[in-house]
Amino acid sequence: MKKRTLGKSGLEVSAIGFGCMGMTGVYNAPADRQNMISLVRAAVDFGVTFFDTAEAYGPFANEKLVGEALAPVRDQVVIATKFGFDIAPDGTRRGGTNSRPKHIREVAEASLRRLKGDAIDLFYQHRVDAAVPIEDVAGAVKELIQQGKVKHFGLSEASAATIRRAHAVQPATAVQSEYSLWWREQEKEVLPACEELGIGFVPFSPLGAGFLTGKIDEHTSFEGWDFRNMVPRFTPEARKANLAFVDLLRSVAVRKNATPAQIALAWLLAQKPWIAPIPGTTKLHRLEENIGAAEVELTADDLGDIEHGAAGIEMQGERLPGALLNMVGR
Repeated sequence: MKKRTLGKSGLEVSAIGFGCMGMTGVYNAPADRQNMISLVRAAVDFGVTFFDTAEAYGPFANEKLVGEALAPVRDQVVIATKFGFDIAPDGTRRGGTNSRPKHIREVAEASLRRLKGDAIDLFYQHRVDAAVPIEDVAGAVKELIQQGKVKHFGLSEASAATIRRAHAVQPATAVQSEYSLWWREQEKEVLPACEELGIGFVPFSPLGAGFLTGKIDEHTSFEGWDFRNMVPRFTPEARKANLAFVDLLRSVAVRKNATPAQIALAWLLAQKPWIAPIPGTTKLHRLEENIGAAEVELTADDLGDIEHGAAGIEMQGERLPGALLNMVGR
C-alpha cells in the first residue's frame, strides 16, 4: 500500500484508509462482531494503516470493536477517533453537540480505554459546537497533546474560517469532511485553506455512501434502519438523475480495467498528495476493491475527461436531512 503524509504534520498513513462506522450500524444492522474484527485485521494485512472511528458510532461499540481488532498491531497503525456530541458515560445520547473542555477531557480518557492505547493518534472535533469558542476547543486538545494523551488534532465538517481560528491555537493535522466527485463544495474554501496551512484532508463518504459504486439505482430499496432513507439525494427520483455521475465513472473505468468505485477513489487521490480517503465496508471483496484503487493511475487525459463530464452534471437532492445540514460548515 502506498503511503501519504497528512499535510506538514509528518503523520504518515496508508493512501486508502478504512472508515469503520458502518460496522456497528447506520447503513445496515450491526454486522457480526467477530467477522468485523477479522475484516479490520485483513485490512492491516493488505497494508491499510489508517482507521477511523468515533465515540458516537454505537455509541462506543465501534471504538471497542476497533480497539480489540487492532490491539495486536497497535504500534503499527493510526487510529482516528472523535469527540463533540453530547453523549453520557452510559451511552445515552443527550442530543446536540458538547465540546466543552471538561467533556473533551472525559471523552479522551474513555476513548483511550476503549481503543486500548496510550495515546489517541488523531482526535477530531466531530462537529463544530456553536456554544463553545473553537479557541477553547483547540486549547483543550492542545493540553491533551502536551500531556501525551493525544498526538494530533483534527476537525470535521468545519468551515475554512473555523479551521483557521483553531489552527492558530493548536496546529491541525487533518480536516475530515465529505468529499467526492458528486460533492465538491470543499474545493471552494476548505481545501485551499488546508493547502495554505499545511493540513491534510480526509474525505469521508468518498463513494457517496455507496452510490458511486454503481450498485445502487432508482429501484434499490434500503432496509428500514438505513440512514439513506432519510437523505434527500437518495430518493428514487434523485438517484435516477444522479446516475449520470456513475455513468461518467464507468466510462473511464472500462478503459482502465477498473470499477467505478476505484475510479472515484483514484480521482480523489489525484486531487492532492495530502488527501487520504476513508471508504468503509463490511465486505472483504469490497475492501479488496477499495484498496485496489491506490494502484489505478489516472492520466491527465483521464482527469480531463472526468472534469469535463462532471461539469455538465448537477447533484440532485441535499446531501443530508435538514437538521444535520445545520451542523456542518460552521
